[in-house]
Amino acid sequence: MVQKLLIVEDDVIIAGGVKVFLEGKGYSVDCAFNLADARKALNQNYQLIILDCNLPDGSGLDLCRTIREQSNVPVIFLTALDTEEDMIEGFRAGCDDYIAKPFSVELLNQRIMAVLRRSGREEERSLFSYRELTIDFGKMQVFLNQIPVKLSGTEYKLLELLVKNKGQVMTRDSILERIWDCNENFVDENTLNVHIRRLRQKIETDSRHPQYIITVFGIGYTFGE
Repeated sequence: MVQKLLIVEDDVIIAGGVKVFLEGKGYSVDCAFNLADARKALNQNYQLIILDCNLPDGSGLDLCRTIREQSNVPVIFLTALDTEEDMIEGFRAGCDDYIAKPFSVELLNQRIMAVLRRSGREEERSLFSYRELTIDFGKMQVFLNQIPVKLSGTEYKLLELLVKNKGQVMTRDSILERIWDCNENFVDENTLNVHIRRLRQKIETDSRHPQYIITVFGIGYTFGE
């Protein structure tokens, strides 16, 4: 699969040169020359974003923070801001690498490959599969027989908690302490029962004989066998 990159850079010459070079390396490359265009482009599925800090309509740092709120797509800053403080600020904003201008396009290519390798390993670790159920923790998506399952926020948190503690029995009290509703109130025991029932209805073939969310009578719940 061809990997798709986005360059956010207001210097048309730099952006064009990097685009031509990277396309010669086999990437598919789009360019955005300001924050407004970059924000519009974020609804596409990019494998990596190359981002300048100084843009005509705002800060690339702010865009990086926005990206981090929405996804784990790798970000490399490519910028003229080259002090140690600038770099620290970039990493605090959530970037995966930081390259100061002037730069070598071949070095940029090597950095891209290294970041994509790390990202690929992290993506593999973010996937969990058991029987017909698959969870993408990075994207907070659940699939049953490869078909997306729509869960509420609390249902997803409950499933995630049980899966990440697979092999352990989660007591009802420990679940109640960790699961919050959308109003930031603790979920009471009756509400927990409702969420367990609804979650089973969505992911179990037979909710009366569950194979994923298992009741340990008198104690709580566990995931799987």
